[in-house]
Amino acid sequence: MKRGRPNLRNAAKTAILQSLEKSQVPMTTSTIRSTVAKEVNQNISWNTIQKYLNELIQTNKINAITLPHSKIPNKTGLTVYSLKK
Repeated sequence: MKRGRPNLRNAAKTAILQSLEKSQVPMTTSTIRSTVAKEVNQNISWNTIQKYLNELIQTNKINAITLPHSKIPNKTGLTVYSLKK
């Protein structure tokens, strides 16, 4: 049996999945970062959360939805994330 504290990768990934499960709407990377930081009780950078989100997309656990830009036509805007159903 492993001892010691769990590594940040597993704790952050489970916190990401739990926060997306609780949310009724898709979430941005910044929103996910703030909820995960509260759950893990650590300050986690935006880039780290983005890296874990990309890993979860590759394992087909979450969807990335790219929204259109609000003011410039034919340009992409924010990317939001939601659980796969």
